[in-house]
Amino acid sequence: MTEAVAHGGDHSHSGHHEDHGPEFYIKIWALLLILLIVSILGPMFGNVWITLLTAFGIAFVKAGMVATYFMHLNVEQKYIWYLLFSMLLAMGILFMGVAPDIMQYGGRHWINQASHNLVEFYQKSANKGEGGHH
Repeated sequence: MTEAVAHGGDHSHSGHHEDHGPEFYIKIWALLLILLIVSILGPMFGNVWITLLTAFGIAFVKAGMVATYFMHLNVEQKYIWYLLFSMLLAMGILFMGVAPDIMQYGGRHWINQASHNLVEFYQKSANKGEGGHH
């Protein structure tokens, strides 16, 4: 009996997969924690571009690392990556399709009165110099 079959199945679909010990995953976890700290510290600089880079750029890197190492996509066949990116593309198209409606407080035949009232309140507060914060 081969070692692959003895451990619960044939892993021939994954090509040459080298098993990583717990130390490998602890290193990936530590790197994810470092990136988390950087993304938390980024907005403290007060620069919009640094905030966007550290918030979204690092989030994409961390998501890629989680998918690659913890979801083991690095040992899967290439079509799995295509499925993942296709799903993300479909999600982006869905968001772009509904964003004009959900990101507004009113439309041609409807109005979200609660959000409309909040917008008016904060606009009046800003005009008075209060800033709208309590």
